[in-house]
Amino acid sequence: MRIRIGVCVREKKQVFSSPMRHILQRLEAFGEFEVIIFGDKVILEDPIESWPICDCLIAFYSSGYPLEKAEAYAALRKPFLVNELVQQHLLHDRRKVYERLELFGVPVPRYALVNRERPYQELEHFIEEEDFVEVDGNRFWKPFVEKPVDGDDHSIMIYYPSSAGGGMKELFRKVGNRSSEFHPEVRRVRREGSYIYEEFLPTGGTDVKVYTVGPAYAHAEARKSPVVDGVVMRNPDGKEVRYPVLLTPNEKQIAREVCIAFSQAVCGFDLLRCEGRSYVCDVNGWSFVKNSYKYYDDAACVLRKMFLEAKAPHLSSTIPPVLPWKVNEPVQPSEGLTRQGSGIIGTFGQSEELRCVIAVIRHGDRTPKQKVKLKVTEEKLLNLLLKYNGGRPRSETKLKSAVQLQDLLDATRALVPRARPGRGSDSEAEDMEHAEKLRQVKAVLEEGGHFSGIYRKVQLKPLNWIKVTKSNGDGEEERPIEALMVLKYGGVLTHAGRKQAEELGRYFRNNMYPGEGTGLLRLHSTYRHDLKIYSSDEGRVQMSAAAFAKGLLDLEGQLTPILVSLVSKDSSMLDGLENASIEMEEAKARLNEIIKAGSKAVHRNGSSEFPWMTDGAGLSPNAAELLPKLVELTKKVTEQVKLLAKDEDEELTETSAYDVIPPYDQAKALGKTNIDVDRIAAGLPCGSEGFLLMFARWRKLERDLYNERKDRFDITQIPDVYDSCKYDLLHNAHLNLEGLDELFKVAQLLADGVIPNEYGINPNQKLKIGSKIARRLLGKILIDLRNTREEAISVAELKSNQDQNSKSDKPESGSPDFHPKPQGKNEEKRRSSFTSEKSMDQEEEDDKEPQYRLDPRYANVKTPERHVRTRLYFTSESHIHSLMNVLRYCNLDESLQGEESLVCPNALERLYKTKELDYMSYIVLRMFENTEVALEDPKRFRIEMTFSRGADLSPLEIDDGEAASLHQEHTLPIMGPERLQEVGSYLTLEQMERMLHPFAMPAEDFPPPSVPQGFSGYFSKSAAVLERLVNLWPFNKQGNGVNGK
Repeated sequence: MRIRIGVCVREKKQVFSSPMRHILQRLEAFGEFEVIIFGDKVILEDPIESWPICDCLIAFYSSGYPLEKAEAYAALRKPFLVNELVQQHLLHDRRKVYERLELFGVPVPRYALVNRERPYQELEHFIEEEDFVEVDGNRFWKPFVEKPVDGDDHSIMIYYPSSAGGGMKELFRKVGNRSSEFHPEVRRVRREGSYIYEEFLPTGGTDVKVYTVGPAYAHAEARKSPVVDGVVMRNPDGKEVRYPVLLTPNEKQIAREVCIAFSQAVCGFDLLRCEGRSYVCDVNGWSFVKNSYKYYDDAACVLRKMFLEAKAPHLSSTIPPVLPWKVNEPVQPSEGLTRQGSGIIGTFGQSEELRCVIAVIRHGDRTPKQKVKLKVTEEKLLNLLLKYNGGRPRSETKLKSAVQLQDLLDATRALVPRARPGRGSDSEAEDMEHAEKLRQVKAVLEEGGHFSGIYRKVQLKPLNWIKVTKSNGDGEEERPIEALMVLKYGGVLTHAGRKQAEELGRYFRNNMYPGEGTGLLRLHSTYRHDLKIYSSDEGRVQMSAAAFAKGLLDLEGQLTPILVSLVSKDSSMLDGLENASIEMEEAKARLNEIIKAGSKAVHRNGSSEFPWMTDGAGLSPNAAELLPKLVELTKKVTEQVKLLAKDEDEELTETSAYDVIPPYDQAKALGKTNIDVDRIAAGLPCGSEGFLLMFARWRKLERDLYNERKDRFDITQIPDVYDSCKYDLLHNAHLNLEGLDELFKVAQLLADGVIPNEYGINPNQKLKIGSKIARRLLGKILIDLRNTREEAISVAELKSNQDQNSKSDKPESGSPDFHPKPQGKNEEKRRSSFTSEKSMDQEEEDDKEPQYRLDPRYANVKTPERHVRTRLYFTSESHIHSLMNVLRYCNLDESLQGEESLVCPNALERLYKTKELDYMSYIVLRMFENTEVALEDPKRFRIEMTFSRGADLSPLEIDDGEAASLHQEHTLPIMGPERLQEVGSYLTLEQMERMLHPFAMPAEDFPPPSVPQGFSGYFSKSAAVLERLVNLWPFNKQGNGVNGK
């Protein structure tokens, strides 16, 4: 017999709404339920005795709804209630809402009540001055918020201080495209009723809406706050733009408490994030997310679990591997971008739980990085230097913002000559070269038609100065007369790079988190996943991180909001080579000597059994002979691109630049994962690069690679030539550049030897350089692993204590009022050496924040006690090489003599043969906990290391059918993970810590981190907090009056 679900709500608002319809259809698809819609006529006109009889009831208030009548029906038939009815009365009075939230320890903004028995009643305890109101001595300075106590009155006012011009902004329910309106003349607060006054919390222009389905599931979305300008952001379909965000562990606890406080399983509320803390400012009651199929799936599964537990506990509530409504859906194609490798073990012992996933990932496919250097003496440009460096003639300035770059473009346009002089004297040649560079600067700045982000920057460095009389005639001042302009551009994440990153995120979601069918998303939605994503400062790295997060968490929409809400920048950890610049220059100089001397000059530091132990390992033995060929082929390609650029350039001299080229919007391109078919069909280069810039790129390579006058090759240009070759073979194959494939083969042979050796000419130097570049990152990785271990041990100890105590002192089931038990026996000892992600000064603050972990008794999962910490670090090639070099060569350090490498001999051989750690290459450390081993046993925690070469398939390998098809889309597959350890080997966390410790930044040297808004440290050191992790009150389990029983 099927369980009957009664839907006793108003038709217009809810029954026929898209979310309700989707969720009810999914519940019916399970085959266990019969849905009975009461309808408006029954609800409004019929007596409750004639209402349909049901086992479970969905009932909630909306305008015109007879709540008391529904209460009487529930008392008569006693169905299981998804949302309690009596408690819904609280939601109509904001005073009672705040009172209830405070009772349950939920943070709310600082507020005060002004109650009036009649309109305009004067109150002695209420004082209003120009810039504040005072209630019972509690002062609120403007800006402050004024809310009617009536929860159904949405006219909320914000009053602004006179120093900011004064005035009031009225917030209201969305009307068309507006949700607020500013009234500059209104200064005085309202007096016609009762109001709540509360402090205004700055949230950075974003509000968060949280939607619970039971106390253990919450979905959160951010939207543009109405307090900004009142204009509702809508997508092309006319719907308000919202995007999913991650809740911090503290916010997840808040969601649980709100759900329990009002006994509303399905409940929406508003969250304000301000200065790293979160506050609830409104509770709405029954609310569903709109336009999210993933949410509909999750909500149906959680509600099914509730109904079965309440009315058919004998039936299994385990979610089937394939959801019933998805049986006939095609499986989401992986697009072949990420290949399976040997590195994922896939299964592990039942006593072993995955505890931590740490991944260091290189960014995706990008355009070649470019740089233009020129000395400038033009007054317009020198004036810009002074304008943006505060008038300091000897200080350099950086131009990055749209306003600054527009100023530079205006100046450059005025300086670029309209016609070109014929070739004449040396000075004329220099002038011509200078004009060419200015044209290139102008073309770069005009690229895309507007300044859309983080991919162009200009440095102006003063070189010479003179003293001039001040404009007011009072003394002298210095003025620059010459400066070096350095324009850096390119390195933009391509459509292929975004596609690669998103696909790799999907691959991680499905393969790095074994078990439970739905894997990571199940972990994440049930609060058992603690995720933080870090990125370097480079735009391509940040966007790769955002695209990866989109695939990992199955998010929808554009990358920018995902980037803003999920990715934290940490330049000091993931950017820069300054710490090892001297050693890298030494390595390059030695590399140059080896190439010049030929293969006979290679000095071997180890036995021939291990070829990677030699100086210059991996270098082609005939590298010196290949260099002239590289120059010759580079010239050949450059000449062809010059001809392509000539026609375009002639047209540009007659018209404003790039009028003849179809407009290319870089901002829109960031949202694409496909090639720009129109540009390809028009015979233009892929992406935003025109022929003029393409020619500038190749000409610069040709000039820098070989100095004819000095007959000198610059081997540091080899990686750049290889980079450009690979890019054009992949993205510009349609231009049919003759000799490009041959150039690629030669450049690849040289680059395969040069690039790895730039990070050290032999293992000892690789270890030294690697430890300097990756020192901070290594320190952070060790902190991540230690924190995970300490948390897991503390929870295990407390759970063990609880199990023992519960036999003799079992608390009343379902009671939210519990008392913390004493600390675990080793807790105090461990706290003294515990390393937190936050500074020690914040320890007290951390202890005040209740953290949340899934209640083992609330089990819609096979392993309810599993929780996983994920840390993702997105960076560049240098940090991937550096980290890998430390992992494989750390045993060569004097302090670790006699130790074996962390990487097995077989993997060392494979790494030696792996010449390139290409786009989307990654290193993954996964930590497992063996719960059957004693807590103090080092084998309790095992580390598994894997790596991927990334998208290192050659663009010329078209015999691979799958790769050939991807090549048509200008992208390459990402190689699957490979093991760095032998199968069956056992690397303990203790051993890894000992081996990496000499090269990692000590935990105490880490500065207190700046916590991004809405993010907080995950692990707390308080035993009381950890106690709460294993003592959570189970909602829907014998609670008194919670389920309508």
